[in-house]
Amino acid sequence: MSPYRFIELPHYICTLAQGNFISLVRKDLLIEWRQKHTLFGVMLYVGSTVFVVYIMNGQPEAKVWNALFWLIQLFVAVNSVAKSFLQESPARFRYYYTLVKPATFMLAKMFYSTILMVLMSLVSLVLFSILLGWPLVQTGLFVAIATVGSISLSAVFTFLSAIAARAQQNAALMAILGFPLVTPMLMILSNLATKAIAPVYQPGWWMLAIVLLLLDVLIIILGVILFPFLWQE
Repeated sequence: MSPYRFIELPHYICTLAQGNFISLVRKDLLIEWRQKHTLFGVMLYVGSTVFVVYIMNGQPEAKVWNALFWLIQLFVAVNSVAKSFLQESPARFRYYYTLVKPATFMLAKMFYSTILMVLMSLVSLVLFSILLGWPLVQTGLFVAIATVGSISLSAVFTFLSAIAARAQQNAALMAILGFPLVTPMLMILSNLATKAIAPVYQPGWWMLAIVLLLLDVLIIILGVILFPFLWQE
């Protein structure tokens, strides 16, 4: 074999992995679009929840507004992102195993879940602004935190969905494992978002942001490392 072939081989592998990644994300988006009942069901849940809060309490104060937003994002993640692996049959898993690498499959699922969560977060923000007011002082900062929160929740629940799917489709396992991971994450996100609501100095804000980003990176790395062992089962 020519030495130039060895130089071109890493580029070929990278291109092939990128093609598989895009194809997997596109496949999930097409399935979601064809099965619109799930997407519109989540939108209906968000809209009805915000409307009920408005009917019962009107426009809440800023801290309650912030807490309600993150609670709704949690339930959106449970209802939409958590099913990413549970909806795949064992036969389809075996078929995917012959086509792509486990790490590529896992990252594609996380990326698709992030797209879905970011979309739901934007829909939630629009509905909150219409019905529950807009107490934000720094809108751009809150949108950035909501985007990071979408990445965090999608990464956690995608990873937990993979574990539950390989454990005899046991969705209860996802709830048990998710509670100790999601609770501190929501607390950090809520504290970070407070800066976008109250224009006061908050010591340690950047430290919380770094901790959240490191936690996201850790979950993604664990998913990439552990999912191949789950898939072999």
